[in-house]
Amino acid sequence: MRDSFIRALTARAKEDSDIVLITGDLGFSVLDEFAETFPDQFVNAGVAEQNMTMLACGMALDGAKVFTYSIANFTILRCLEQLRNDVCYHNADVTAVSVGGGFSYGQLGMSHFATEDLAIMRALPNMKVIAPSSPVQATRLTNLIIDEAGPCYLRLDKGSSNLDQEKDLTIGKSIKVRDGSDVTLVSTGAILRESVIAAELLSAKGIEADIIDMHTLKPLDETSIITSANKTKAVVSIEEHNVLGGLGSAVAEILAEEGVAKLKRVGLNDLYPTIVGDQNFLRKTYNMDANTIYQTALVLVNKSR
Repeated sequence: MRDSFIRALTARAKEDSDIVLITGDLGFSVLDEFAETFPDQFVNAGVAEQNMTMLACGMALDGAKVFTYSIANFTILRCLEQLRNDVCYHNADVTAVSVGGGFSYGQLGMSHFATEDLAIMRALPNMKVIAPSSPVQATRLTNLIIDEAGPCYLRLDKGSSNLDQEKDLTIGKSIKVRDGSDVTLVSTGAILRESVIAAELLSAKGIEADIIDMHTLKPLDETSIITSANKTKAVVSIEEHNVLGGLGSAVAEILAEEGVAKLKRVGLNDLYPTIVGDQNFLRKTYNMDANTIYQTALVLVNKSR
């Protein structure tokens, strides 16, 4: 997804000199071509993310379309005050790009796990929150972000769903990956891959799952959730993120207001992970893999029936 993002940004920068990329002293093997091709549209702010974000805001208020780039927690948590007070409050045209959503940097430990970012960014007024599930989506969504104004958080995963859902892709409008009548699986980011595998396991048991790819967490496609929930009466949210404040909480809010279905959340159960390993290993270790989704949906459907 990272490579897809930078290719899309490079192509658009050739046409638009207002596009600016600022890095927090990271990503040089990926950003070299952009930096060499557009020296006047590239800045290395150094290991100073607060300054990076304030610089981005100032440039945006002067007419630039700015992207800040770093590993997930560094792009947002270290400079949250600047995102809140500068970027969001002034509705500046700045996109914070985080590489390594969820457990993407699994071998580097908790400091590099992005498991609270969706909740935090979702709470900021004016902020759009976007988490592609595949490189194809990352390309298309990057272009859509460029075409829209205002603050945005783009969460890029090292994994991929391996599904090329680009048709009719729109910010704030989810994608129906699979039709089913027994349970709704709604996920955000590349963990969609686990949802698809779980749906196949459920189908072998005679349970057909509706799968919703919620690539935009804010603004949320409430209609798709309500429509599917009214049909299935059972919803499982799936995210490589804390179950508090992210997709699961957003879905819970909608279902509570509508009163249409039962919900179970699959994600990190409000704890700091202490184990390290690759992304797939950590998904299994912390109960957010395909088998967990399958078992959770199976129990929920049986209760709903």
